[in-house]
Amino acid sequence: MLLCPLDYRYGRKEMKEIFSEENRLQTQLRVEAALAIAHSVMGTIPKSAAKEIDKKATIKHVSNDRVKEIEAETKHDVMAMVKALSEQCGESGKYVHLGATSNDIIDTATAIQMKQGLDIIEKDLLKLIRTLSNLAERHRGTMMIGRTHGQFAIPTTFGFKVAGYLSEAMRHLERLGQMRGRICVGKMSGAIGTGAALGPNAIELQAMVMKGLRLGVEEAATQIVCRDRYAELVSTLSIFCTSCERYATEVRNLQRTEIGELAEAFDIRKQVGSSTMAQKRNPVISENLCGLARVARSFTIATMENMVLWHERDLTNSSAERFILPHVFVLTDEILIKMDKVFSGLVVYPDRMRTNLESAKGIIMAEPVMIALASKGMGRQGAHEVVRKASIKADTEGVLFRDVLLKDRSVRSCMTTEELDRLMDPSNYLGVAPELTDRVVEQARSLLPSRKKR
Repeated sequence: MLLCPLDYRYGRKEMKEIFSEENRLQTQLRVEAALAIAHSVMGTIPKSAAKEIDKKATIKHVSNDRVKEIEAETKHDVMAMVKALSEQCGESGKYVHLGATSNDIIDTATAIQMKQGLDIIEKDLLKLIRTLSNLAERHRGTMMIGRTHGQFAIPTTFGFKVAGYLSEAMRHLERLGQMRGRICVGKMSGAIGTGAALGPNAIELQAMVMKGLRLGVEEAATQIVCRDRYAELVSTLSIFCTSCERYATEVRNLQRTEIGELAEAFDIRKQVGSSTMAQKRNPVISENLCGLARVARSFTIATMENMVLWHERDLTNSSAERFILPHVFVLTDEILIKMDKVFSGLVVYPDRMRTNLESAKGIIMAEPVMIALASKGMGRQGAHEVVRKASIKADTEGVLFRDVLLKDRSVRSCMTTEELDRLMDPSNYLGVAPELTDRVVEQARSLLPSRKKR
């Protein structure tokens, strides 16, 4: 019976395989093999034994079924894996897990899984960055209204809006790179981290194991890798997801019928928007990923609480992490891929953007008029009051803002009709939005593996 939606609805195979039961076991076996090899180099076990352990440390020889069978008796998952591997190694089995404690294996294997997962997340971010770069460049000059507090503000371009998302995505890529070294670390230092059971060369042995596994080293472990690292990981991935929820919420808002400036791609041949309202074309992908983002970031609370353990360790983090790490990685991957799908297929309606701009009847140009009046000697505060009263009058009476201004003596005394008409043209008040968009796109493309456009 399938219970979790990750099993039957959400998540890509590539990411789910990393956190599968099979890969978890295979990765733990890989760590046991690395430990045996390091021991043999240090001269604490025969090289032939290490070779045999390395050969048998695969799920081809050590099955999940056998591990579960032993665990049913021992009530200890790592010891069950150790016994199952030892069985396969014959006389060499007595050297398996020498000097190690359970979390030497668990945390180091988890670090490998997290490293594999972050590799996929990095690819997802780069894909999204490429898509956003192309979209921003394509619409660098596509004029639309900017909104604050849900109200019309001043003109902007859709490309500049997307450039903001692109800049944020680049910071996420930077965050991922910065945290890798802090997250992808393991330990091989035995009970409470002192390395006592590993002998006088414990530091060298731990370094050798981690180098072989291409991981960093926990500098001063307790019995576990310190969980501030996990808290940083989950918090950072949650930020990625929440950014996507921000972008998707904007798509959802701009797809509203009364706005109609954007729309998710819709397959008119087959796609159904509603089981009863046949006309509906809903932003379902954006809505879906918004919900998933809320689930993903909810795991930050449990991850923070997992930092607080008794003395050198207890077991309260273990069961929670079995849920947290697979879910957060799978959901983050799912959200980033869906966000890319939304933007790569996004339908943009420039004409509707222009219509919405014009529906303001010029009131959105209050700021440039105020700036111009102030520069002509009226003063900033005086100009603000003139423009404020004129905009309220225009809005209340439903007339053009320009016409109200032209009837104001203080305006006519320092500004010609031609000057005012230039000020009332939204295309003349985009500031440096297109140029800023170009800069962000150029910066983003420098991060991509290929400078070629899609």
